[in-house]
Amino acid sequence: MTEPMLFLKELSDALTQGSAESREKALLYATDMLLAGRYTEDEIWIFGEVIGRLADAIEVRAREQLAKRLLPSAQAPINVVKKLALDDSIEVAGPILQYSKRLDTKTLISSIRTKSQPHLLAISKRDSIPSEITDELVTHGHREVVTSVAANSGACFSDFGFLHMVRRSANDSILAEHLGARKDIPRHIFQQLIAKASAEVKAKLEQERPDLLGQIQTSVTEVTGSLQSKFGPANERYFHAKKVVTARKHRGELNESSILEYARAHKNEEVMVGLSLLCSLPVNVVERSLLDQELTILLAKACNFEWETTMALLFLATKDHRITAHDLESMKRQFSTLSSKSFQDVLGYYQSRMQETTASSESHRLPHLHAM
Repeated sequence: MTEPMLFLKELSDALTQGSAESREKALLYATDMLLAGRYTEDEIWIFGEVIGRLADAIEVRAREQLAKRLLPSAQAPINVVKKLALDDSIEVAGPILQYSKRLDTKTLISSIRTKSQPHLLAISKRDSIPSEITDELVTHGHREVVTSVAANSGACFSDFGFLHMVRRSANDSILAEHLGARKDIPRHIFQQLIAKASAEVKAKLEQERPDLLGQIQTSVTEVTGSLQSKFGPANERYFHAKKVVTARKHRGELNESSILEYARAHKNEEVMVGLSLLCSLPVNVVERSLLDQELTILLAKACNFEWETTMALLFLATKDHRITAHDLESMKRQFSTLSSKSFQDVLGYYQSRMQETTASSESHRLPHLHAM
């Protein structure tokens, strides 16, 4: 047995006999030995076992000092770091949770689920936070925690995390502003955020994120000049579809089943007219939306369509009506995480923005089918 290991065995054997003061001195000495030497991972682990046992037998103040001393060390025993991270005292756990690079995702999630809000706040300030941990923070964290993680550029968010934060930001202008300012927020979730935001927050986000607002504006409102797309301009076939589909609407026969029927038959004009009537949107806005996968999903959600219908609409605008299995699965995951009610709110926002631009674009738009 090596000399350091013999020393550690002696420390371990003396644990049950020493006073609190002697244990603290022993802990200090063992930590000094660890930080000053070069050891194998197995030896570091044994150090950790002894230091951990000593840490259990000392006061909070001494554990706090231990955490600070081990924090910058690249060979801090992982077993000790985990123990300190799960300490009930935030003075002990806080620096480890916020700064230690020796912590794994499992330990951080365990802390989030079992410890206090100050523990969660420390985690929310880490330089890098994977989406698995962010999901836990936004689910279990109080207002200060979620605001902190929203403002942390090193935090990664899943769609679930973003959507959960959007729901929580409904009455929290500070959180809404932090979310809207994030460079990684997906466009379709930004659309949902701004639809729920107060007038004051909307004004600020329009100033701070002109890039996303510009995308939304051009995607869902009328544009000056002729609209060129793969669906083509209004023609005789379009006006025939308008007449037939509007008649079905008046008879109460226009619904999701009829949209699915039209989409499967690749009847582009009938789909556009039908969605225009169901969503109360001008047909060229529907047309433009069908050329964008995210907006297609948005429209389908706003209409409370099933995935089967949404999928048919997605295929409609693609080249040769084909989508790869990988891309289709990704779209299905996005579809399944979104709320119909939330997207009805988004649609309402689009409709209000279009009403604001009616006067300036009237001469360039296709007929308002929903006014028929």
